[in-house]
Amino acid sequence: MQVASVAFSPDGTQIASGSHDQTLAIWDAKTGVLIRQLKEHTSGVVSVAFSPDGTQIASGSWDHTVAIWDAKTGVIIRQLKGHTNMVTSVAFSPDGTQIASGSWDTTVAIWDAKTGVLIRQLKGHTSMVTSVTFSPDETQIVSGFYQTVAIWDTKPGVLIKKQKGHTSMVALVAFSPDGTQILSGSDDQTLTIWDAKTGVLIRQLKGHTGGVASVTFSPDEMQIVSGSYDQTVGIWDAKTGVLIRQLKGHKSVVVSVAFSPDGTQIVSGSDDRTVAIWDAKTGVLIRQLKGHTSMVTSVAFSPDGTQIASGSHDQIVAIWDAKTGVIIRQLKGNTSVVTSVAFSPDGTQIASGSWDHTLAIWDAKTGVLIRHLKGHTSVVTLVAFSPDGLYLISNSAFENKVWDIGSLNGHPIDLNSEEDDIVLSTTSQNGIQQSPGQKGTGPSIYLDGRWIMSNVPPKHRCFLMQTAITVASSYGYILAIGTRSGDFYILDFSHLFPTSSP
Repeated sequence: MQVASVAFSPDGTQIASGSHDQTLAIWDAKTGVLIRQLKEHTSGVVSVAFSPDGTQIASGSWDHTVAIWDAKTGVIIRQLKGHTNMVTSVAFSPDGTQIASGSWDTTVAIWDAKTGVLIRQLKGHTSMVTSVTFSPDETQIVSGFYQTVAIWDTKPGVLIKKQKGHTSMVALVAFSPDGTQILSGSDDQTLTIWDAKTGVLIRQLKGHTGGVASVTFSPDEMQIVSGSYDQTVGIWDAKTGVLIRQLKGHKSVVVSVAFSPDGTQIVSGSDDRTVAIWDAKTGVLIRQLKGHTSMVTSVAFSPDGTQIASGSHDQIVAIWDAKTGVIIRQLKGNTSVVTSVAFSPDGTQIASGSWDHTLAIWDAKTGVLIRHLKGHTSVVTLVAFSPDGLYLISNSAFENKVWDIGSLNGHPIDLNSEEDDIVLSTTSQNGIQQSPGQKGTGPSIYLDGRWIMSNVPPKHRCFLMQTAITVASSYGYILAIGTRSGDFYILDFSHLFPTSSP
């Protein structure tokens, strides 16, 4: 049966997965052994989340309920009833005292995690809620659906504002580093900055003449870089929303963008078959790297910033000298399109995912193919290393796998059944990046030294769907939602925590 949601325990030793077979499974993250299978729901389990201390697991189900389980014994502590339709998303507050749940009944519910009492039900959405998360200070909740982002005040459960800021799908929302603003990017060619507390539209950033295809924050989170279908790279002041400069040099869609570790350079990959390196301060095109014979799908800097890896439709992974732009070597081993590339945390290895259903791991210094990992039955869309470099996470249209690359054979720890829905996205620091998914929903984030996958309550969260992209991300006590219609919701809960400051 289809696996709909997965999450790591805070200490990284266990993985919980929810499935359409109505069960919640707990796995040993190192060995892949099934520790126990929890049965209580009467319909598919589509969202799971560990409590911050790892002692409890919350699950949301199509049976309209939220269940709270003892993570150690697997015993169900209580089942929360209050929704009148499928529960699609669950999240613990950062202090673990509350649980938020989103449902197809168009509401967000806030529960007391200890007693199971329904504290309040937030009403303001006009369609099903697909994603919820708490802000780090717990004063706000962000909920999302299609092009709508809603931010609620967690104390009164008041919808601060429902804003119509976009006219097409909201592709991404993200909080500013200090949590005072929210940024949303859309297929309507704009980025919008919102006041996270009031929901007021501060400004709409117009400069692109095509949909926003890629976006990322600078390492210090002071700037935003966006890639667009208009063939340009935009650099924005994250504080003021001012378009600092628009970089022109590509001749087709800018598919991927990334900052150098020190934030001084930007690399972009394009459908025009080139990789461009830009001066982040001046916007000057330092050099354009030519070597691929088809679309560049993914770009990444090495941890030390000295090299750039790029993947392409030409089936090749290229390694470039970031200073000279010279191609150091071309890695050939994939037999189809390379969709994703990633450096290991220590920079010694490079992983690539491909349409040939495999992953390749290369020695970054010599270019030697260390191993070829086979196990997927569909196109591999994303690869990412765990922070310690011992595991590799890969995603395809129907499978999500964790590979023990520290072992001799790099065997997979398979957490999925034959029709997995998970789509991953990764980050190198606290924060999120979007990844184009096939047909499912699910995030993967790196936070406080841990990988956390799917439907979790930490600072950031990304939620993607094929038919309608919905992204929810929180920083501070706020909840924001974006929907297909372009609506933007903000809910403020701050008055519930009189001793806290938003």
